[in-house]
Amino acid sequence: MRNLMKPKITMAVGIAVVLFAAAPAMAVEAKIYRYDGTSENYCPTGLQPITISGVVCCGVPNQAHSYQQVMTHPAPGVRHHKVRNYSARPACREGTKGCS
Repeated sequence: MRNLMKPKITMAVGIAVVLFAAAPAMAVEAKIYRYDGTSENYCPTGLQPITISGVVCCGVPNQAHSYQQVMTHPAPGVRHHKVRNYSARPACREGTKGCS
């Protein structure tokens, strides 16, 4: 009879390696933005107004720009309208095919 424990151990080791490699991806930091809604700063020294999931509190931001800057949408591009000139007279001579 063959050893049936060896494939189970190999499978367990493989799963453990995959979970260990994925651990840093699961530990994602919360994005903390600075708050630009007011010029007053009522936070203690060394802290500034920040937003975490839309809640304003005191802390140190870990993002470069404010939440308001992140949420602004880019302005739509200018669409250029092609001007076409139409004439009341047909462009072909009388008597040729396609003209009336």
